[in-house]
Amino acid sequence: MSIESRFLPLLQNREEQHLYRRRPLATSPQQAAMQINGWEVINFSSNDYLGLANHPQIKQALITALQSDAISYGAGAAHLVTGHHLHHHLLEDELADWLGVERTLLFSTGYMANLAVQQALMQAGDTILADKLNHASLIDGAQLSQAEFKRYPHLDMKALERRLQNSLKNASQTLIVSDGVFSMDGDIAPLNELQQLARQYDAWLMIDDAHGIGCLGDQGRGCFEYFGCELDSNTILIGTLGKAFGCSGAFVAGSEILIETLIQFARPYVYTTAMPQLNALAIRESLKLIKTDQASRETLQRNIKQFKQSAIKIGLNLMPSDTAIQPILLHDSAKALQWSEQLKQQGFWVTAIRPPTVPTNQARLRITLSASHTEKQISALLNALQTLLNTSE
Repeated sequence: MSIESRFLPLLQNREEQHLYRRRPLATSPQQAAMQINGWEVINFSSNDYLGLANHPQIKQALITALQSDAISYGAGAAHLVTGHHLHHHLLEDELADWLGVERTLLFSTGYMANLAVQQALMQAGDTILADKLNHASLIDGAQLSQAEFKRYPHLDMKALERRLQNSLKNASQTLIVSDGVFSMDGDIAPLNELQQLARQYDAWLMIDDAHGIGCLGDQGRGCFEYFGCELDSNTILIGTLGKAFGCSGAFVAGSEILIETLIQFARPYVYTTAMPQLNALAIRESLKLIKTDQASRETLQRNIKQFKQSAIKIGLNLMPSDTAIQPILLHDSAKALQWSEQLKQQGFWVTAIRPPTVPTNQARLRITLSASHTEKQISALLNALQTLLNTSE
């Protein structure tokens, strides 16, 4: 059997079901106003929540660094060989100080971090209990571990507790795994309840705060700060650096023992090249901005409030979210694609999210707001959405 004969029918079937994915081509910096596929658009699909991806302070720091002899672009090797540069080391220390944890550990992507932790920590006979709507990387990390993998209904703490009781009865070490902010729905996991259940049933807790870190909490420390929780020695925080931080990469935060365990046993850490030195420097600059620029978080919250209030007023089917992720549920994949295309023609880039990224009959427009959006841009998007709503009725 050839590759073509196996996969061409699958590709054709995906096209027929309006589920085919294509990569848009950006030819401008990542910012609110962009050029994508030759269209001049206002971008409402980026995870650049604080508008840092094209920040002049970060760009200037990189220019200055390139003029020195103390840094290269490529790391050249894995962290455990010769790739662990001073900027990596300082960034890990600065993130740990900011979050109030013993240590952090850098990864090249959030996907790698989520694979690494579950694969390294969970052994045969252990149990992973995961929220039904967890990110794909969390699902893959659980499946690649030796532990038994079970899922509980989305945000259902009673169902989770029943599974914890069973694990305790079977003397199985359990890891509870959840997104902090769910990437396709925008709702927030109740970290205070999750942490309480973990402590009550002697479980470990792992939170992927990709869409909360930088945005939530008075100091931008994410979902744990938002709920007034602290990381204890059995709690693991994953944070990504390609969303609110505007750069790329990820980190794991937690105890000294956790980080040393990952350095020794996490294959996605040991057997890969370190992130570029310049990226670590850029993240350090971004962290400085996140620490000091409370105004950007306040602007983001105002933008979220403006969009939500107006969207509800005009009758859009918003999903329950108080974060920068504001999905409009359309159910039908063809309709989601149609709305996305019509918005593009009016100058707005809004991505249609379809299965298998979301469940069947849950297609939606995933609108993401940024501190860099203006009130005028948001109002214009809402007017365009109202027109679509009126013509589809």
